[in-house]
Amino acid sequence: MKFDQPAGQNPIDQLKVVGKPTDRVEGPLKVTGTAPYAYEWHDPHANLAYGFIVGAGIAKGRIATLDVARAKAASGVVAVVTHENAGPLGQGEFYVHRFLAAPVVDHYHQAVAVVVAETFEQARAAAALVRVTYVAEPGAFDLAAQEATAPVAEQGPFGGKPETRVGDFEAAFARAPVQLDARYTTPDQAHAMMEPHATIAAWDGDRLTCHTSIQQMNWGVRDLARTLGIPKDRIRLVSPYVGGGFGGKGTVQSDLALAAVAARVAGRPVKLALQRAMMFNTTIHRPATIQRIWIGATRDGRITAIGHDNLNGNLAGGRTEPSTAATRAFYAGADRMTRQRLAVLDLAEGNAMRAPGEAPGLMALEIAMDEMAEKLGMDPVAFRALNDTQVDPEHPGIPFSTRPFVACLRLGAERFGWERRQAQPAGLRDGRWRVGFGMAGAIRAAKIARSAARVRLDARGVVTVEVDMTDIGTGSYTIVAQTAAEMMGVTPDRVVARLGDSDFPETPGSGGQQGAPSVTAGVYAACVKLREAVAQRLGFNSADVAFAEGEVRSGNRAVPLERAAEAGDLVAEDTIVFGDLAKRFAQQTFGAHFAEVGVDADTGEIRVRRMLAVCAAGRIINPKAARSQIIGGMTMGIGAALMEEMVVDTRRGFFVNHDLAGYEVPVHADVPHLEAVFLDEVDPTMSPVKAKGVGELGHVGVAPAIANAVYNATGVRVRDYPITLDKLLDRMPDSA
Repeated sequence: MKFDQPAGQNPIDQLKVVGKPTDRVEGPLKVTGTAPYAYEWHDPHANLAYGFIVGAGIAKGRIATLDVARAKAASGVVAVVTHENAGPLGQGEFYVHRFLAAPVVDHYHQAVAVVVAETFEQARAAAALVRVTYVAEPGAFDLAAQEATAPVAEQGPFGGKPETRVGDFEAAFARAPVQLDARYTTPDQAHAMMEPHATIAAWDGDRLTCHTSIQQMNWGVRDLARTLGIPKDRIRLVSPYVGGGFGGKGTVQSDLALAAVAARVAGRPVKLALQRAMMFNTTIHRPATIQRIWIGATRDGRITAIGHDNLNGNLAGGRTEPSTAATRAFYAGADRMTRQRLAVLDLAEGNAMRAPGEAPGLMALEIAMDEMAEKLGMDPVAFRALNDTQVDPEHPGIPFSTRPFVACLRLGAERFGWERRQAQPAGLRDGRWRVGFGMAGAIRAAKIARSAARVRLDARGVVTVEVDMTDIGTGSYTIVAQTAAEMMGVTPDRVVARLGDSDFPETPGSGGQQGAPSVTAGVYAACVKLREAVAQRLGFNSADVAFAEGEVRSGNRAVPLERAAEAGDLVAEDTIVFGDLAKRFAQQTFGAHFAEVGVDADTGEIRVRRMLAVCAAGRIINPKAARSQIIGGMTMGIGAALMEEMVVDTRRGFFVNHDLAGYEVPVHADVPHLEAVFLDEVDPTMSPVKAKGVGELGHVGVAPAIANAVYNATGVRVRDYPITLDKLLDRMPDSA
C-alpha cells in the first residue's frame, strides 16, 4: 500500500476498539513473571554456557600484555575470547564504538576479554584472573575545555543540518530592543533501564539465533551482519519482551556482538549479560551539551531573531546531539541561526536517548523563553502563544499538518490554575516551603516509516498478527491487537499479536517516537488485504462490505467471519510505504508542561508537588497506554531536572557513578500526582490510522518547566542541570 494523500474515512474511524482505554494484552504474563526477557530464556538451547566481560581499566591507549592462562585453567572455563581469537569484527551503521579492544582501547570499560564457563559464577571468578597491562595515552575527557575551539559538525545521516541560517540573524539580533544571550549546560545522562543488556547466542552451522534485548530488529540484523561479516539472512533475532530501552538498545550493543563471537569460539550457546556497573561506560549514553541561546524581540514581545549554538562531544566519527532541532521548528522569528558543534572525546559513545536533540535542547530553550518573558514583563504562557506559527519557521511555504500548541497552552493554564502564579519570584510561601509555578512548551518530531505486517484468519475466527515490532514496555502488543480488531470487526481478545522476531515482517521498531504510528499503519495495510480475501471467499463485493461484531455484512446478508477460513487459513501480508506528505507538511507533536515545586527555605531541598502535561499527538490509539507513556516521560523529566548526571573523571576519563547507587533516578517519593491530558485531534497526513507517537513528547519540556518553577519559587536562576542544592544554597533569599 502506498500512502501519498491525506487519509479520508476508513474502518479505523469507527472507533469501536481504537481510541478506547485498553488493558495490556501481555499484562498477565508480566505480572506473573511468565513473560520471558532476554536473559530468562532457560531452555531455547541445550548445553548453555555463560559469558562474563572483562572491561578495560584505562580510557585511551593500547593493551601491552594480555595474560589469560590462569583464567583458562580455572574450574569450568570453556573459552576465553580476546582480540587474538575473536576474528575480524566490523562496525554497524548507527553506532561507531568498537565492541572489543583490539588491541587499541577507545574508552574505559571497552571489552578486552570474554570469559565463557559452565556457570555464571565460574565465568565471573575466572574473569578476575585475567591480567592486562596497558600503555596509557593522554585523552580528551573535558567538554568545556573544547568550548572555544570545537568545529561545526560535519553533515551526518541523523540529526538534521549542522548549521542553518534564515535571513540575517546577527543584524536582527543587534537591532532588537530586547535581547537575551545566555549559556546553558546539560550533563551526560544514562538510560538506566530496568533490564540490563543481555543475549543468548547459538550457532547452527552458519546460522545464528540470538534471544536478545533490542529495540529495532531491522537495524539489529543489519548491524550484527556487518559486525560479524556474514549475510543478514543467516541471522535471526528474538526479542518479544524488552525491559525498557529509552534508545539505549536501539541496535547492536556489546552483549549481542560478543555473545555471538563467544558462542562461535566456544562451539556452544552462550548467555551473556552486561553487569550493571559495566553499562554506563560500555554502552551509549546521552552526551553532555553546552548551549548558547540568543533571542531578540520587539518591546511588545514578538521574536525577531533567534539563535542556538550547541556543543557536544563524542568518539571520533560519532554523531551530534541535535539540540537545535526544537529551536528550528518551535517559534516564529524571521531571522534565525542554529549551529551544532562537535568535539572529539575519549569517553563512551554518545548517542540516542529518549528524544535525542529535543530533550536537552528544550532544557535550554524553554528556560531562555522564560527569561525573555520576564525581560519583557510578559506572562510566559502569553509570550509563547504570541510567537506561535502555523508554518515551518525555516520554510514558510510549508504548513504544519496540525499544530494545536496554543490550545495546549490555554487548556494547561486553565486546568493547572496558572492564574495563581506569582509573577514576582519568591513571593509565595507554604510554611517552610517557598512555592513556585513553572511551565514549558514541548515539541517532538512526528516520524513514521515503512512498515509491514502479516495477518492470518483461522477457522476459529481468530486473527493472528505477526510483525517484528518490539514492545519495550510501551504497549505495542495492545495497539497492534486493537488495530487488527478494529479492521476485522472483532474484539481484541480474538486477536493474537506476535512481536519481536526478525523472521516476521519488517517494521522500524521502537525508537524515535515512530513505532506506534508505523506499525499500526502496516497492520492496517495488511488487514485491508485480508478483508479483500475474506470478502472474495464469501462472495461479497469488497467495496461495500462491513466487518462488525465478528461478522461480515453487506446489505441484508451477514456471515460469521470464521466461515471464510473453513477451507483453510487466510493469510495476507502487505507493506505500507509513504509518499511525500512529510515534505509537504511539517509533522510534529506538541505539548505544554506545568509544574509546581516547593523549595525548603532553609535547606534548599526541592520537591515537585504536582505536574500537568497537555499533549497533542494525533489520534490516541490506546489512551490508557498513552497516559502511562506520558507520566513515565514526566518522571524521567524530574530526574533530568533535579538529579541525573554521570560525573566525568576528567583525569582518568570515565563516568565515576557507574551504577544505580551513584547515578540517581527518581523513586516513588520523588514523584507526586502527575496528570496527562490529550487534545482530541487526528492527523490525516500521517497514515490511515491518523496517529502520531507519544513516547518522547511526555519527556521533552518537563525539566525546564521544573527549572522555571524553581526560579519562580526562589528567584535563583539555575542554567546548569541538574538543579542540586549546591547551586541554590548560597543564592537563596533570606528565609525569614
